[in-house]
Amino acid sequence: MRSILGKFILINRWLAAVFLIGLTVALGLFAARFIVKVAGFGLQVLRSQDDQALLDLLHLLDWTLAASLVVMVILASWDSLVSPFDPANRSGGMAWIRNLDPGNLKVKLAGSIVAISSIQLLQMFMRIDGYSDRAIGVAMGLHALFLVGAVALALSDRISAGSRPDAAKKGSDQ
Repeated sequence: MRSILGKFILINRWLAAVFLIGLTVALGLFAARFIVKVAGFGLQVLRSQDDQALLDLLHLLDWTLAASLVVMVILASWDSLVSPFDPANRSGGMAWIRNLDPGNLKVKLAGSIVAISSIQLLQMFMRIDGYSDRAIGVAMGLHALFLVGAVALALSDRISAGSRPDAAKKGSDQ
């Protein structure tokens, strides 16, 4: 009975594949929209005011960071939950995924969220007249929360890395 239950639970990991494939499709649609935005940027950048061109570029950077987040989640989740990538196949360039343990991935995600928040805040500051003091205060407060959360995740990951058996090996490799 125990082995049947174990097999059943292991088969359920393929349910995660449905979500990861859905994220991949969503990323493809997001990429199509990004291409439209890049084309619009290309048509306007030479005629725009400098600050508007910078804001538009920051918006594209924002989208790129969001897409990178999704790619990290898809690859690391597939490797750890569904079907591990073959570490011997270095030609696929996938060896780095082995270094994305869940704690490391959380820190990278939190860092990306802080970067996205920073860009949003910078965009607000560049058009400060268009925002109320309350809206700016809320944005700054949220950014501070994201930053504190990212630092807390990084510290907890660093502390827990010291208690993992492979921590000494990784420390000597770096």
